Amino acid sequence: MEFNHKSVLLNECIEELRIKPDGIYVDGTLGGGGHSLEICKRLTGGGRLIGIDQDEDAICAAARRLDEFKDRVTIIRSNFCYMRDELRKLGVASVDGVVLDLGVSSYQLDTADRGFTYREDVPLDMRMDRRQSRTAADIVNDYSEMELYRIIRDYGEEKFAKNIAKHIVIARKEKRLETTGELIHVIKAAIPMKVRAVGGHPAKKTFQAIRIELNRELEVLEESLEDMVDLLNESGRICVITFHSLEDRIVKSKFRYLENPCTCPKEFPVCVCGKKSKGTVITRKPILPSQEEVEINNRAKSAKLRVFERGRQQWQDQDTQGELLRMAGADRRGRKTGARMSTPM
Repeated sequence: MEFNHKSVLLNECIEELRIKPDGIYVDGTLGGGGHSLEICKRLTGGGRLIGIDQDEDAICAAARRLDEFKDRVTIIRSNFCYMRDELRKLGVASVDGVVLDLGVSSYQLDTADRGFTYREDVPLDMRMDRRQSRTAADIVNDYSEMELYRIIRDYGEEKFAKNIAKHIVIARKEKRLETTGELIHVIKAAIPMKVRAVGGHPAKKTFQAIRIELNRELEVLEESLEDMVDLLNESGRICVITFHSLEDRIVKSKFRYLENPCTCPKEFPVCVCGKKSKGTVITRKPILPSQEEVEINNRAKSAKLRVFERGRQQWQDQDTQGELLRMAGADRRGRKTGARMSTPM
């Protein structure tokens, strides 16, 4: 099957990157190469694009799509959480921009034997990197009822998580659940009929939860964002496209923290904790797809783009920090003394 995936928020993402013709850019979720292609079109011979993806099919598709720019493109099969290490191997210490287009691709959803779909009866797989041995079937059959409940509740935000976990454990005692069809049958039995009759597919949230757990999607994102910001040159930008609230919450929270990580008490006149801002949140509210894009590509409707720009780093030596801390302490003691002196006898 041909690797077809329509990049969401493509124009908005490319615009926010503010591409320098001679810059170095990383597409951490290469996919079919949609974002990478547009970046390459804006690079000169001195520019460079490094594409990272853990999916072998994506790597092959992107290599074909970017072939005309092969003199400025390097493609690596890996997870973006290893971005720093992979760049170090290439002798790259810093970059001018990073793109992440999170979640599962249209190709992965539409290719039945990848096991992401809940519309066909195929083996329970869901691996984004098929080099790993564990599959969705292992989670469904080996996790305890409490573990299943936790991931379906937390990663699927499914209100019937407890009942679904219970039904899975009961069903697998009779027979190991090996296919998407078998799991869907169990999920449907756990959800009231009147609820199944409205909204989306009854298995959608549970499938999302299992996929996130299997591929460690949220864990990897949480652990990697600050590293990627650290790789940026001054004024470099990271653009992250999310497709559900769990991802978006992590990106929003991490960007806010990186903008203002200070833990000093509010009454301190200056920061003495040593935690300095790493830049600026460019998107106070996320950029959303246009109505036109949603009409063309329905999968774009939940997409959100958030952007962070790297700032200039300012450093304070330990002596300076110590002096500022002593000044802050003296200021607080002075205010307390003043307050006591003004109290009527």
